[in-house]
Amino acid sequence: MDWINSAINPLRDLISFLHKKTETNDVQKRQIIRELRNNLMVFENAFINNIPADTVIDNLSNESIREAIKVNFHFDKIKPGKIIVEHILDDRNKKYTGWTAGRLLDKIDEKIEELKTIKRLNGNTDKAKNNISLMLSNLYFRMKLLAEFIRS
Repeated sequence: MDWINSAINPLRDLISFLHKKTETNDVQKRQIIRELRNNLMVFENAFINNIPADTVIDNLSNESIREAIKVNFHFDKIKPGKIIVEHILDDRNKKYTGWTAGRLLDKIDEKIEELKTIKRLNGNTDKAKNNISLMLSNLYFRMKLLAEFIRS
């Protein structure tokens, strides 16, 4: 997980921001932002402690997103508008220009589910033919982009 090294200090700022942002009366919004914050903390701590991908996947959560879907929560309430170039700090995220918070959350939820399914099907990620490191990297940078978008 060397790809997270360059982003560790800005990540701490984002986590701190998300902690403050959870102070809202909207329960669904608060839960989703808390989950995003906690997932980013999983990545940060996994990097610091050299934790294997299987453990990272086990500790990622998308439960709040799933609960919000059940109650028909409008995900763009997390942050209205669309992602513009100014929100994007990592070149690899330029393809998300024009996306909404809802669309990005849907992709984050999808990737967490996919990673958990791959691990469950294979017993662990060592046996998987998928590029788990790349998948985790993509997930991390999507989450980071969503946090940066919310902060903007």
